[in-house]
Amino acid sequence: MAEVCTQPPAQTGKKRIPPHSEEAERGVLGAILLDPERILDLCIVHQITPDAFATPRHKTIYETLVTMHEDGLKIDIVTAREQLRRNGDLKKIEDGQFLDELVDSTATPAYAEHYIHIVHQNHLLRCIAQRANRMIDWCYDGEEDGDAVLARAEAFLFELGSMKQDTAGHWAQGIEEVVVEANLIADGKAKPTGVFTGLTDLDRMIGGLQPADMVVLAARPSMGKTALALTIAQNVITGAVPGFPPAPVAMFSLEMPTRSLVKRMICARAEVPGHKLRPGAFLSKEHHAAVLAAATDLRRAKFYIDDTGGLTVSQLRSRARRVMRRHDVKLIIVDYLQLLKDPRHADHGPQYETSAISSSIKEMAKELNIPVVVLSQLNRASEKRENRRPRLSDLRDSGSIEQDADIVCLLHRPCKHREDKESTDELLAIVDVAKHRNGETGLVRLDFVDEYTKFEDRSEQAGGKDQRGAGNGED
Repeated sequence: MAEVCTQPPAQTGKKRIPPHSEEAERGVLGAILLDPERILDLCIVHQITPDAFATPRHKTIYETLVTMHEDGLKIDIVTAREQLRRNGDLKKIEDGQFLDELVDSTATPAYAEHYIHIVHQNHLLRCIAQRANRMIDWCYDGEEDGDAVLARAEAFLFELGSMKQDTAGHWAQGIEEVVVEANLIADGKAKPTGVFTGLTDLDRMIGGLQPADMVVLAARPSMGKTALALTIAQNVITGAVPGFPPAPVAMFSLEMPTRSLVKRMICARAEVPGHKLRPGAFLSKEHHAAVLAAATDLRRAKFYIDDTGGLTVSQLRSRARRVMRRHDVKLIIVDYLQLLKDPRHADHGPQYETSAISSSIKEMAKELNIPVVVLSQLNRASEKRENRRPRLSDLRDSGSIEQDADIVCLLHRPCKHREDKESTDELLAIVDVAKHRNGETGLVRLDFVDEYTKFEDRSEQAGGKDQRGAGNGED
């Protein structure tokens, strides 16, 4: 929620008057006294708080009117004056007849929304100015380096975005939206939301990757976490799902350089083994042509990779905001969680630090309102089990990852463990949707083509999905 701006910005150089419009403020108050219920509802929708009024007596009057509205009291000139008197605020407005002047100067409440807009915009400008002065102080304090100040400054200004709309919502409006959605679904006219992985059985189970969701993809090393993330990214940026256009994706790779990721994606699309692109290897004409065709296809796609190592979680959020503003990305991938840092909590141990990082990534998903797929390591506990299958409790360092995530997918490949009864199936990869806050859980069976490092829908005809159970996955 945006910080309340109660003071005018500090003066620098010549004296400046903070942005405000006394006429618009009077217009809002006069309109309220003429049509209190409707105009106060408009003010609430546009997030007009008492601090939106720069003139002190206007602020006092508005605060009183809002309190009366919340208490269900009748509002007119007489009742408002009496309430101000009871509160000991009548003297603050200097003249008991000032309320009459407000009404007399407001010809009609029909223009109230225009006045409200002016008041809101001036309040926003004052808040920006105030925060700009605060940021200047941070620069001169010398307590943090430039990157840290930049991250704080971006977050500080980004919070002001919440002043642009009413985030609280209304119960009746929420009911109406759900009813409309239900009607569309019943009529077969509902449009899917979010982005889709392009893996049919996985999309069928999780319903795609939804806005504000934190999706954890976890596995032991060398199981194919990055390959699965790249498969999803490629399907999204190339519009592989019928009926859905290509969408921009951003990936923060803290482990692998951009060049390696690009080579992997090209080889997967061209269906050329990765070792064929190593220096000294033999590349046939057919493979060469396939690589060039894949590169041409992917060159047009909107995929933004940041391979900066050692990022802090605040730096990640700052860069995510920037790529979101510049490129309107629809999906963010983070590879992987345990490589992120949080200096503020590092001294409390890895478990506490990982918890803070996990919570921050969830906040980022909500702030940007797009799905964030974050890769995570599992601990060694699964190695000690007879079937080697991972569980939610194996999430490394912190149980808060499970708590913060909306969806947790545990990746397992039976061929990696001789003890597994399906170890002879070299293609089989199992995605265990172990947590799904808003839907069913279960096992999804995929094919992993090792030589191309790509995942595909299961080729076998006998059921690619093995449902383990249905539920809402709530904590």
